[in-house]
Amino acid sequence: MSDHTSVLLTESIDALAIKADGVYIDATFGRGGHSRAILDKLGPAGRLIAIDKDQSAIQHAEQIFAGDDRFTIVHSSFAQLEVVATANQVCGQVDGILLDLGVSSPQLDNAERGFSFMQQGPLDMRMNTEQTLDAASWINSAEESEIADVIYRYGEERHSRRLAKAIVAERDIAAITTTDQLAAIVKQAHPKWEKHKHPATRTFQAIRIFINDELGELQQSLQQAIPVLKSGGRLAVISFHSLEDRIVKQFMQLQSQGPQLPRYLPVAEQPADIVLQRIGKAIKPTAIEISDNVRSRSAVLRVAERV
Repeated sequence: MSDHTSVLLTESIDALAIKADGVYIDATFGRGGHSRAILDKLGPAGRLIAIDKDQSAIQHAEQIFAGDDRFTIVHSSFAQLEVVATANQVCGQVDGILLDLGVSSPQLDNAERGFSFMQQGPLDMRMNTEQTLDAASWINSAEESEIADVIYRYGEERHSRRLAKAIVAERDIAAITTTDQLAAIVKQAHPKWEKHKHPATRTFQAIRIFINDELGELQQSLQQAIPVLKSGGRLAVISFHSLEDRIVKQFMQLQSQGPQLPRYLPVAEQPADIVLQRIGKAIKPTAIEISDNVRSRSAVLRVAERV
């Protein structure tokens, strides 16, 4: 599979309803598939600001979009969306924001990054390699109860306590420093394997989400999208597992309905705190896309518009 296979590419670009002279933010640049498609629809007066916390993504962006005055790349997290927009003097003027969540294919495919249980590499998992805490440091020092909680909460793994106990028992013998070591421990300790799924899948997902504070950063980013967008601006979010999608769905629901008041209260008009309008239903990949790119199978695209 190509590094440049962007999930739900056509659907997400269509969802942004791109104007030739508009201002857009690709808040998760990755390898630039979505950014390239946005730039293809922008005219000379259009502008695209891209954000990524992975230094290798920044270098890639600087290389492939060098000389395009419409394009700006920022080394930051999407949790700093409002700060980035303000620094680039576009806060409140943005026509569209795209969030493509989770880990990118180049990160997964590079064994040295330590995201994949399918390849041997250092147990790292940091999206921002300048961050101090990596997966190995944490797995070798955290309390057993904390490891169990992380695996349960972020991996939705029912056997989290059993797996945490096995991890701690093994690290007491020797430090766990590689992906294949951790995968083997989980595989050995896991009592019930899901069909067509490696038994370490949920554990690796959980540790990655925790190390990178993915859900906390997602919540911050969603809140900041509101002041960054102009009236009529679109927010398009692609998520890859139920924890992410639940946060996105509930956020869009709340912002499009306002606080739910008791039925007996007389409400004469639309509440003033409704700031988003949901656009269409959740969009999922076609069977053709899933067969071409198996990593797209769990993707969900949700779209909302600033009122």
